[in-house]
Amino acid sequence: MKKIALAALGGTLAGTILTTQVAGPLIAQEAEKTVSVYEQLDLFGDIFERIRAQYVEEVDTEQLVEAAINGMLTSLDPHSSYLSAKDFDDMQEQTRGEFGGLGIEVTQEDGFIKVVAPMDGTPADLAGIKAGDFITHVNTESVLGLTLDEAVDKMRGPVGSEIIITVVREGTDEPFDVSIIRDTIKMVAVKPRLVGNTVVLRISTFNDQTYPGVEEGVKKMVDEAGGIDNVSGFVIDLRNNPGGLLTQAIKVSDAFLEKGEIVSTRGRNAEDGERFNAEPGDLAQGKPVVVLINGGSASASEIVTGALQDHRRAIVVGTKSFGKGSVQTLIPLKGDGAMRLTTARYYTPSGRSIQALGVMPDIVVNQPLVEPETAEQKKAREEEEAKFQRSEADLRGAITNDSMSEDEKKQLEEERARTEEAAKLRDEDYQLAYAVDILRGLAGRNAVEHDDHFRLGISNAGVGCLRCERAEVAFGENQESTCV
Repeated sequence: MKKIALAALGGTLAGTILTTQVAGPLIAQEAEKTVSVYEQLDLFGDIFERIRAQYVEEVDTEQLVEAAINGMLTSLDPHSSYLSAKDFDDMQEQTRGEFGGLGIEVTQEDGFIKVVAPMDGTPADLAGIKAGDFITHVNTESVLGLTLDEAVDKMRGPVGSEIIITVVREGTDEPFDVSIIRDTIKMVAVKPRLVGNTVVLRISTFNDQTYPGVEEGVKKMVDEAGGIDNVSGFVIDLRNNPGGLLTQAIKVSDAFLEKGEIVSTRGRNAEDGERFNAEPGDLAQGKPVVVLINGGSASASEIVTGALQDHRRAIVVGTKSFGKGSVQTLIPLKGDGAMRLTTARYYTPSGRSIQALGVMPDIVVNQPLVEPETAEQKKAREEEEAKFQRSEADLRGAITNDSMSEDEKKQLEEERARTEEAAKLRDEDYQLAYAVDILRGLAGRNAVEHDDHFRLGISNAGVGCLRCERAEVAFGENQESTCV
């Protein structure tokens, strides 16, 4: 017993000596790092005092400190920044869904301001500003060298006032000026409508109103269609949706999933990661779903798209999304300000990060550029089309069709009206018309239940199971870029 005890003690002593030998250099390295940090802070203090005492003009100490803090944060990535008390309050207004400005979501790239997306029906949208545009000047003053918040401050102003921004657009040879009248931006997060038998949910942002708007919109449109049996499917339109609250993206994804992971976040430390899973309940009641995206679909939009795509719950149509796959945490600070800090990346259920890559649609459909048609051109086109619209039924003395009852004829006419409506939609919004056509095609086929999965009878289109279990992102409230 004594030998065993001694042997154990010897091992303990040896372990202690070994630990001391290994830990010694590590402690010395940490001490050196600490000294280096204090030296750098002393350097900062020296520079700060020199500026205060010797700069050619007197400086505002508070502004100087804020600029230093913001410079430190913005050097990390485009989405980390310092928010003054005013900026923090403005951001909270945006989250609540109403603020003053132009109606564009912007970020910073190569020193210039890049439009992530214009918001539906806002002054910027009506003025023709597009996702991907670069703003180089505001009222003839260059934004190069300004922080994102400084540039945004220049674009904000009193409601009713005019602003002239200089825009550089891909495919356009020269920069051009756009005049916009500032207005109060009231963001309607969800606009539902019925296109034939298809429920279209246009989601323009993810704020406090989004999930309630989706829930209410689905119920209203299903009732308008006469019940879920009369609905061919759902289109979730996320085009030019720049994102917003991560919590809302999770709720919207969960609304169309019965189970499985929605998204996950992974930060610097593995223990800080989080996973969010769907709970039972599908607002679409198993009906097929199409998600529409484009280059203006970012962050929270990409979370929803990635979750529904990975679970094969939706067919994704459109063009590649923006590719913002990072999570920002808002950290309140002294003085009523806040720090927006990138703390994690988010991952779709299959484990892919879309940071800087975006979500690729299952079916790539470009939105064709349509030249505006003058009244004269429209009249001439309609007259030309009318020449070819006569049919057998228009001929004098044509015999009737005796193979259909009156009810069947009425049903046929209703179907023709829906088809013509879809044709008109194709001229107005080709991508949406394409999505509606997909759902009409699926509704015309027999969906079959197999292995408790909802499968589609179109193997050649590459569309398989619409429900399968997988999953993994996110936490906190995520405010990606800045609204103007």
